[in-house]
Parts: sequence; C-alpha cells; structure tokens
Amino acid sequence: MRRGILAVDEGSTGTRAAVVGEDGQCGPSFYTAIDVSHPRPGEVEQDAMQLLERTVDVARQAVTWAADKGVEITGMSICTQRATAVLWDRETGRPLAPAVVWQDSRYAAELAKLAPEWDRYLWAATGRPVGTRAPFLWAARQLETLGVPAGRALFGSVDTWLVWHLSGRERYAISATNAVAFGGYRLREHAWDAKWLEALGFPAESAPPPLDDDGDYGYTDPELLGIRVPIAAVMGDQHASLIALGALEPGQATCVHGTGTFVGALAGDEPPEAVGGLDGVLCLVAWRSGGHSRFSLESYTSTTGSALRWLIEDLGLFASAAEISALAAAQPSGEATWFVPTLAGLRTPVQRPDARGMLAGLNLATTREILARAVIDGIAHAVSDTADALRTTMDRPMTHLRVGGGLAASDPLLQSQADFTGLAIERVADSATASLRGAAYLAGTRLGLWPSLAEAVAHQPPGRVFEPAIAETDRLKLRARWQDVLAVSLS
Repeated sequence: MRRGILAVDEGSTGTRAAVVGEDGQCGPSFYTAIDVSHPRPGEVEQDAMQLLERTVDVARQAVTWAADKGVEITGMSICTQRATAVLWDRETGRPLAPAVVWQDSRYAAELAKLAPEWDRYLWAATGRPVGTRAPFLWAARQLETLGVPAGRALFGSVDTWLVWHLSGRERYAISATNAVAFGGYRLREHAWDAKWLEALGFPAESAPPPLDDDGDYGYTDPELLGIRVPIAAVMGDQHASLIALGALEPGQATCVHGTGTFVGALAGDEPPEAVGGLDGVLCLVAWRSGGHSRFSLESYTSTTGSALRWLIEDLGLFASAAEISALAAAQPSGEATWFVPTLAGLRTPVQRPDARGMLAGLNLATTREILARAVIDGIAHAVSDTADALRTTMDRPMTHLRVGGGLAASDPLLQSQADFTGLAIERVADSATASLRGAAYLAGTRLGLWPSLAEAVAHQPPGRVFEPAIAETDRLKLRARWQDVLAVSLS
C-alpha cells in the first residue's frame, strides 16, 4: 500500500474512516458512535455538529496512521447515510436545527394526503413515490419558523454538510446518489423537480446543486485534516456498497444485512419501464460519473437484524444471533412453524406500514431449534420477496447475488436465501468496509489508482458460495406457502 484514498463512511449510528490502498484493501478502520435522539414519536434527530466533529476526528486518525506507515494519501472519498437533512447558517457554519434522520416520519400523515395527486407523476420523474419523509418540507417549515434572512441558510444532506466544511466552505453541492434519496430529483435530467419542491413550499433555487458522484467537490481544508487533497468521490452508502460488492453490470445484485436488509441490483443505462409497478421497489442512480448515470433498483426489508435483536435483548429467548444460527442449523426447513418478521411494517410485496409480525404453528412439541429455524427462514423469505420484486421490475434475470453485513455470518440464513431465491449466493470476504471501499474505488478510478471500477473490485478475494440445495418444485411450494402465511399476517 504505497498510495491510498482517505475514505470516510458516515452512517446512521456511527462514523468511520480508513485508508484504502491501491491494492484495493482497507487499512485499520477508526470508528466512533453518533448519538441519535427520539424527541417525540415519529421524530428521529441527530446533532449535526457532533456528526461533523466526530467525522473529522476519525479522519484525522486515519491520516496519522497513513503518515506513520508511509502511505501517500492522494485523495478523499465520502459516503454517507442517505436522506438525513441538515439546515445551517452560512455565516457561522453552525446548524440552525437538529438534523432530521432518514427514519423520521413526522410528516407521514401529511404526505399521505399528497400521494393520490403526486405519486404517478413522481414515479415517472424521480423513480419513487411521495413516501413518508420529505426533507424539503421539513426545511421549508424550519425556515418559516426561524425567520432566517434570505440567502443566509444552507440546506442539504449529510454529504452536503460534510463537503461544505471539509472543503473549507468552498463547495456547496449534493451528490447524485444522495439527491435521489432526498426525493424530488429527476432521474433523467440530473436536476431538481421545481414543481414538486414548490408544492412542498421550498424554493428550488435554494436546493444544493446536484453533482456527479465523482464530480468536483474541491480540496480538503488542511486546517481540518492536515492534508490538502481532492475530494474525489461523494456518494450514498448503499450505492457505494453496490460498487464494492461487484454489481457493475446489469443483472448483478447485492444484499446488505444490517438492522434491516437492502437488496439492490444494477438495472442499466435507463430506468426500467416497470418502475412503480411493485410496492417498495425504488429506481435510483446507482452512481453518476462523467455526466452519465447508471441506474439501479433497490428494495428494503425493515426488520431483519432488528428482529433478532428483539428476540435476544427484549424477549430474552436467545443469547445471541450466533446461537439462533447454530440452533437453526440443527433443524431442517419445514412448513409447520412460521415467523413473519414484519415488526415495523411491510414494504414489499405490498406497502403496509401498519403490518405486524407473526409467530404461527406452535404446539407443545415446538423446540428452540424449530423456533430458531422459523426465525431464520422467515427472514430469508422476506428478503427473497424483495429480490423477486427487483427481478420482476428489472425484467431480466439476476446473474449473481453477493451478500454482506452482520447477518451474512449465518450459514443457515444464506443457505435458505439461496434455496428460496433459486440463486447462487456469494458471501463476500469483507463486507464491514464495503461502503468505505466502494466510494474509495470510485475516487481512486477518477484519480488513476485503478484504470476502472472493475479493476479495483477485482482485488477482492472470492467468498464462499451457497448453491440452491432444494428442487425447483420444492422451492415454489415453499414460496407459495410463505405467501399464504404472509397474507394471514396482513388480514
């Protein structure tokens, strides 16, 4: 590792930094947690100053490590949590209000009233419906309340906030992959939809200008980081993972297990025509480079890792996720006992925010092994629903599915995913740093560390592959039975 990219990954609950070398590998990762507050039901907030200060702190640690190891940092990349909104004072550089996190749903009821009029229009233009959050609506309301003079307030997502500070207040912009998550970003035009922003009460001319993900974000401020290098790539975290996990050609897909599980697939150079046909499947900019967007599809299962945490910490039924996995490994899949992990609503195959989880088919012969297997299979079925929805919307087969994240450590889960999707699934060797590496690969390709993204990704070691182990007729039977159980849980 003679040269490297200083890579920052600012996530929903913590921020980390590392140097990604020209061998494609990460140096040590420096991490610190970020506080999250819930002042009222439906409201989720963070302190944007804390977010900035802790990001700068871990970045400085990575810079120090590089200096000690004789690694030349040639550029910086940033990936961030998406759709978290920050409003700040241009003169003082300080937040005007707490940042509103992407899970915030304070305007969900109000937005639901707009959906009948706007959903069809937004699906066609932006690849997503009105939804349950609207950062521009929040900003408009804040500006009304605060009475800030025109031109003094700046607004954007976490990447906008970080880049403005890290560039010495020289660059005010938002990356395409973060803009698309904000809502109101026109996919084909790479521009804000003034009509929708006006409906939310926000002036389109005050929105941060969208840039390519490897666009000109200026240079790092030496007073903050001790180095002056180009900020060569900025993008949303799930998009960065798509690159790092090797979804570089249409039909290639990734699955990232965390608190919830994201399944994403590269769709190609145009948004698929079927976008909007299935609940929960969004069309996004996978990444934008050289004035050209590549498009992806994404769907999300909200309670996977959090379902295990609930069983372990809240109910005390198991000691750890590893125990659940080990118990499940001793029990084959069956059709008697079912766990439906819709503990925070359902998005796919139907949008049901009010959906509740279900544990069914219990009797006096039910063992902990049977229960653990039902939990693992229920999560695998729910994630398979999102994968099936992507395949239908994309109108092409998935050619590979690479899986990472905390739950990917479970062999029974990945085997069930392979069985239920009918796809070979590869567990990547290093998924914890996927977002870090993906943004760094984009930055390094721009700066000449690698000739292409494919070359950067090729440095990764192969992971373990889980092949489907059941007959297609058995797979279809299990999937049909799951849909019956899911329907009962929604009735």
